Amino acid sequence: MNAIIPPLAVNGPTITIRRFPEKAFGPEELVRIESLSQPMVEFLKTCVLAKKNMVIAGGTGTGKTTILNMLSGFIPNGERIVTVEDTAELRLQQEHIVRLESRPSNIEGQGAISIRDLVKNSLRMRPDRIVVGECRGGEALDMLQAMNTGHDGSLTTIHANSPRDAFTRLETLCMMAGMDLPVWALREQIRSAIHIVVQLSRLQDGTRKVTCITEVTGRTDDTIQTQDLYRFVQDSVDKDGHVRGHFEATGAEPSFINDLRAKGLALDPKLFMKGTQ
Repeated sequence: MNAIIPPLAVNGPTITIRRFPEKAFGPEELVRIESLSQPMVEFLKTCVLAKKNMVIAGGTGTGKTTILNMLSGFIPNGERIVTVEDTAELRLQQEHIVRLESRPSNIEGQGAISIRDLVKNSLRMRPDRIVVGECRGGEALDMLQAMNTGHDGSLTTIHANSPRDAFTRLETLCMMAGMDLPVWALREQIRSAIHIVVQLSRLQDGTRKVTCITEVTGRTDDTIQTQDLYRFVQDSVDKDGHVRGHFEATGAEPSFINDLRAKGLALDPKLFMKGTQ
């Protein structure tokens, strides 16, 4: 809940309430409402089991927390998970969960505990996975360093309108940490830490969809190289204003496909055939 009063609210006192469902959406429900396709679910589940680091990107209200909840549900029950959130929204069902929540300052401006403080502290708690509800400040750098130092399979969300924008925003957030790092070093951290970006969008009819699943494949001097594995293609808008479209594979296989096979997580090659829905 957010409340704001005059003189800041010109039209009078305003209350905004974001109410989450009592039961988190599972993959079957998300497929039923066409937020993503079954092949996409199977691929993302395998990535979680294989401990690939993932970033869920999207604008406000696109369903990032919903997808993060779904992905966290694939984490094996025996692993120790530490969640770090600004407001506790995640609903994980595993046994070994440590939930951390930031704290604002008091009326005297003292006592604030930031997300970054909690991310640093979580590294002392022997986590198998770290789940950060949202990176919105200098904690992005600590999250990347955690991903690069053995905390594989970590998950987080970020506000961005495309995978490319997500990398740019990550660079900006890392600079907010106050570390005087060159841009090439930040990009190398991002390239090394992040394997998959799941991009969400809220379409013109209000529906929320995973519009693309993108793999990080490398880095040049100037840019981080990527390839799309799945995407949503909008075909038309009907007379009632509903968006019509379909999900499809791009035909590209993930570069870590052999790593999946080595871990006993081989995927059917048909999942990546161009046009697979």
